[in-house]
Amino acid sequence: MSLLWTSEALVDPMGGRPLGQLPAGITGISIDSRTLKPGEAFFAIKGEAMDGHDFATAAVKAGAGVLVVAEGKLPALGRLTAPMIVVPDVLAALEKLGIAARTRSDARIIAVTGSVGKTSTKEALRHGLSAVGKVHASAMSFNNHWGVPLTLARMPADCDYAVFEIGMNHENEIRPLVKMVRPHVAIVTSIAPAHLGHFSSMDDIARAKAEIFEGVEPGGTALLNRDDARFELLAKLARDVGVEHIVGYGEDAGADVRLTNFVLHADHSIMTANVAGEEVAAEIGAPGRHIVQNVLAVLGAAKLVGADLAEVALAMTSLIPERGRGRRHTLRHPNGIFTLIDESYNANPASMRAAMALLESTPVKSGARRIAVLGDMLELGEHSERLHKDLAGLFSGASADLVFLAGAEMRALAEILPDDFHTEHRANGDELKLVLMHAIRPGDVVMVKSSKSIGFAKLVDALIERFPEASGNAKET
Repeated sequence: MSLLWTSEALVDPMGGRPLGQLPAGITGISIDSRTLKPGEAFFAIKGEAMDGHDFATAAVKAGAGVLVVAEGKLPALGRLTAPMIVVPDVLAALEKLGIAARTRSDARIIAVTGSVGKTSTKEALRHGLSAVGKVHASAMSFNNHWGVPLTLARMPADCDYAVFEIGMNHENEIRPLVKMVRPHVAIVTSIAPAHLGHFSSMDDIARAKAEIFEGVEPGGTALLNRDDARFELLAKLARDVGVEHIVGYGEDAGADVRLTNFVLHADHSIMTANVAGEEVAAEIGAPGRHIVQNVLAVLGAAKLVGADLAEVALAMTSLIPERGRGRRHTLRHPNGIFTLIDESYNANPASMRAAMALLESTPVKSGARRIAVLGDMLELGEHSERLHKDLAGLFSGASADLVFLAGAEMRALAEILPDDFHTEHRANGDELKLVLMHAIRPGDVVMVKSSKSIGFAKLVDALIERFPEASGNAKET
């Protein structure tokens, strides 16, 4: 396996002090001893809940090539004899290494933020650009103060493209991260009332997202959702910090990357678009109007970084969403099969709308039902009760036949849904589990959606354990 960093190149940017005989180099970087692979460097980051130094021995047993540890923690490591690089602060050292990785790279860099669709767009970019070159991208949702520098530090020197997701819960969180990433293209997918509890208005959310423009390379581009109500505000904020090119994508007649037609099917979508004057058609291997919008951003970004647009569009045929973001399972009921749509990773009002639209567009046979299983949307602050009640507008006879709700915030929705909806509300997912399992019948379509910390991923796992996959692999949509 090729080296990601030689030991000399690893030590220099961090200003570290080597201890012991360092290897020739390292093959990767890990901050988790449970997933560390032999030959990787283990960075003993101190987090809010755990300190990586407590797992240094486990990292050595897992085969770590070198440990990066804090000077102040060295006495506590006792007689551990593994090669080490000692630094004043491990997270700061990782940031310095990330900056060094960006400096040595000739890759075309894309950064993605937004209230909805960050990870799905990032993964679609990874998938599409992989058809035309070597791509490096954030793992999972590594989009915060340690995830971004970790992704940077892991970036191979020879990749052609790199895609970074940058998230935030508060203002001034994106700003330092994007200045490390220095993207050629910065995408803002949408502005929605996610994390509204930390902001006074939607415009303030837009301003926080717009921090991503401050790191755009000279001559770079802001790629913005032209259909979003705050497009003009975002465009102004980008221009104010010197971004030279503003490109809009969407259905709006003024979009530079314009959706010209689309057809939504139960398990895929077909779309055509005009991408800066070039006509492009794509079949997307995942359903949903929101996925079409994500792919528009992918096509626009591909054009901007000089990728082969036809090849990127063709790759969308095999696009597979991540766990918790629309993955579809065909499960065995004792009397037949039913469909589970896993949207359990996160939830806010905009993503709830998209998920309910996906459920409504999924066909069911005569006698079968569409079942919505919804958990709390978090970080909405004083707006929470109103926004949960507003979800009632998503329900109609076509959208869901049964509604299962869990969480304290979802009680507000349960109390105002019409009597003709069969609605069950429980305190949490564990209490809801048995009720849901007894309700499911063959042919049903069950869609599970909640904020991540509500724990609905465990509910999805329980359903799959109780009703195993009907085939060897999940059908991913």
